[in-house]
Amino acid sequence: MRAESLESTMSSSEQLEQSRATTSRPVDPGVRIGHVHLKVADLDRSLRFYCGVLGFELTQTRNGAAFVSAGGYHHHIAINTWESLGGSPPPPGTTGLYHVAILYPTRAALADALCRLIKAGIPLDGASDHGVSEALYLRDPDQNGIELYCDRPRHLWPRTADGKLDMITRRLDLDDLLREAPAQSQQRARAGGEVRDL
Repeated sequence: MRAESLESTMSSSEQLEQSRATTSRPVDPGVRIGHVHLKVADLDRSLRFYCGVLGFELTQTRNGAAFVSAGGYHHHIAINTWESLGGSPPPPGTTGLYHVAILYPTRAALADALCRLIKAGIPLDGASDHGVSEALYLRDPDQNGIELYCDRPRHLWPRTADGKLDMITRRLDLDDLLREAPAQSQQRARAGGEVRDL
């Protein structure tokens, strides 16, 4: 039996056990995903979304590329038109990036992000409580999947009786999240639109 057909018949728990068995040692716990580099069709349109709506700061532009960050870092997100100027998103059923997850430091910061989206009229694809985190799902102008989320403290993460992580997916209460937004953000959101059922 070929390896790829064997993998397709294995359950996800069997695949997890197999990957543990083939890993000689875990990666250093300090390793992080540093940044993501996205192909876009229109640099200015993408900057209006990432900087104008989400509030990232532009740190540099050069030769069909732009770099944006939070908190003065060199860049968390890079966007370019090197191979995609004027292009279209990949059709459904193709491989590639599912989404980019942007971690917010607090629930209030995530609520502020939701207010920004409402004001800009950007629809959500979904909003979920995963037990370990709360997440908003949407698309950027090039239809790249974006997840905006904040983690719960680790001691609140759901666990099974034997202590293993037990993530869930439940509908996120957006009204409750909005109550966490700073007053200024709430006023901007009310002026720009309303949250509707997803």
